[in-house]
Amino acid sequence: MEDKKTADFYKRLEDNLALNTQWPAPYLYKFIVPSDAEKVAAIETVFKNQSAKISSRVSSKGSFTSISVSLVVKNPEAVIANYRAVAQIEGVISL
Repeated sequence: MEDKKTADFYKRLEDNLALNTQWPAPYLYKFIVPSDAEKVAAIETVFKNQSAKISSRVSSKGSFTSISVSLVVKNPEAVIANYRAVAQIEGVISL
């Protein structure tokens, strides 16, 4: 269950996206995750049926992996739904 602070953040983001973007629109998600093949695969699974372009890069020490996901999203609610789905994966930081 998400806390009030997180829910408020998503509401503000959704409102901002609705006001400032023509939908559908391209959207770029960025995440940092501990370098664990299962966690990287879990993020990829969230976006697998959305025609997303996914790229990843391992940090110089190999501890973390940055993941960029680019896709066309139909509306602000879909943007937030993807963030919420990824937030269920332990250790992921959304940028």
